[in-house]
Parts: sequence; structure tokens; C-alpha cells
Amino acid sequence: MPRICIVPRVDGLAGVASFRLKFEDGLRARGVDVTYDPSQGADAILVLAGTKNLLPLWKARRRGTRIVQRLDGINWVHRVRWAGFRYTIRAIYGNANLSFIRARFADHVIYQSQFIKRWWEDWYGIARVPSSVILNGVDLSRYTPDGLHERPSQHIRLLVVEGSLAGGLDSGLHHAVKLSHALSNKFKIELFIVGRVDSHTQNKLKHQNAFRIKFMNAIPREQIPWLMRSSHLLFSSEVNPPCPNSVIEALACGLPVIGFDTGSLSEIVQGNAGRIVPYGANEWKLEKPDIPTLANAAAEVLEDQTRFRNSARKRAESEFALDKMVDEYLKVLLE
Repeated sequence: MPRICIVPRVDGLAGVASFRLKFEDGLRARGVDVTYDPSQGADAILVLAGTKNLLPLWKARRRGTRIVQRLDGINWVHRVRWAGFRYTIRAIYGNANLSFIRARFADHVIYQSQFIKRWWEDWYGIARVPSSVILNGVDLSRYTPDGLHERPSQHIRLLVVEGSLAGGLDSGLHHAVKLSHALSNKFKIELFIVGRVDSHTQNKLKHQNAFRIKFMNAIPREQIPWLMRSSHLLFSSEVNPPCPNSVIEALACGLPVIGFDTGSLSEIVQGNAGRIVPYGANEWKLEKPDIPTLANAAAEVLEDQTRFRNSARKRAESEFALDKMVDEYLKVLLE
């Protein structure tokens, strides 16, 4: 039985943790054993971005174990705005750790999107080892338009799902609020935020006259399909997203996606799966984006829900099946 070692073992509800759980499900369905300890011996090691435990990785490399690094985006917000001392230190250390593993340990690099590949090669140069681009995938039988939902009939639910919208990472939250204000001229809006938002910001924003806003720090993973089926539109609020799982999960649930054309979003949301519009300013400096154009795109989707919802699901079925993603990873890992 083949064995894949995954390091580090990341837990949580979103991002890398979400990928790990889905990937492990796919591996076990194929009879592939999973471990988290490089010393146990494995056919290959998949490094999820980076790890502070470099010594076991070095020993595995000495033994000839194949090491594949899956790369996310590069920490960059701290270069533009103050995001707090702790975040800044972690961002600088994180970039150094990721680039060190890429340069010294990896036998192959997997980028989550073409955008991520270009970004890494622009900032850190082309990797010395082969690389691949593999977009994230989703279990299409679990994330599906079919099933229970409570989609409102008397108002529009605009959904935002991000890991963190706190501190220096809150620009997307304010974009969502401005978008809701713009849409409230035409629709009755409920803005539903799933992600970490500090209490001070919540108290400042929750009293809105033009629309309702609800904050949820996190919800159980098994409830995410229900929530997405119970919404009318997902706003991908992150600026320069690497390959957001929430967007792919939304498409699989038949939930159309809107957002600005930054990061990998235009690689994922195509056709009538949603609408991606120009940012209208310099996103790398976090300048104010073009909210009116985004609001017009959102209105188009809201006024033709059936067409956009069907197209969202078809887009997921054609490109983002979990089986396709797992097979592509295994080709690299067991090469």
C-alpha cells in the first residue's frame, strides 16, 4: 500500500486545513495510507506550504524520500499597511520558511494557480526543480445544489466566507459593506459574514440602517453546503486570493460568485458562473476599488439566478472535481 506523509497536520475550518481533509479523503478512497510523521517512512512527503520542523524533513531527504511542496500565496499585506506586530513577524518568518523549503528541500513544487506560480517566480525566481499547477477541488457529492436550504424569499443574502477579516486583513470586509450599501438601493440585503472579525469592528459595523449584517466567526464544516445553498451570492472579498476553497465550494453548491479581478479569481470563475470585474485601482497598494461596477455585476447575477446558479454548478463539475485534483497530486507524488 502506498503511503503519503503530510506535514504539517493543519487543523481548522478553512484554507490549508480544508484542503488537507479533502485530500486525505481522496487518498484513503484510493487505498493510500496517510501519516504525519516523516520518520515513519513514506513513498513521498507533501509539505503543505511550510513547516518549522525542518530537521525531520532534512533527514527524510537524506534517506531519498521524495518531497513535494504545495505553495500558497506570499505574505504581502504587511508591506502595504500595518497589520500588527505579531502578524508582521509571522508574515516575514513565513515567507522565509516557504522560500527556504522551496529552494533547499523540494523535489517538485505544486502551485495552487497560475497566479501563484507567476507570483513566486516574480518575487523569488524560477524554482530549481520541476513544478506543476493544480487547482483545488471539492467533493461534488457533498457540495451540491441538491439538499436542504433556507434561502430567503423576501430578501437577498450576500455571503462572505474568509478565514480572517481582522486587523490588517479587513479590507475585504469593508468592500463587502460598501457593496451591500450600493445594492441596498435596489434590493433588500442581508450581509452574512463567516470569518474572524474582531469585536470592535463588529460593534462598529453591525448597526446598519440600509441593510442587515450578521457575523459568524466560524460554522461547522458540514453546515457549509447548507449555508451556501441558503444564499443568493458569494462575494470573494480577499484581495489577490491564491485559490480560495470557498469559491470552489460555492460553485459546486450552485452559488454564483462575484469579485474583483485579482489573484486567481478569473481562473476559477468563468462564463456565467458569476461575474469578475476590474479592481479599478492598484490592488497591491490596497487602494479603493470600483464598488459601483461590482454592484452592477452583482445585480445582473441576482436578476437571473437560475441561469447563473446552473452555470456555477456546471463550472465546478467540469473543472473542480475532487477526484481530478487527487489524481493529479498522486501523479506528482508517486512519480
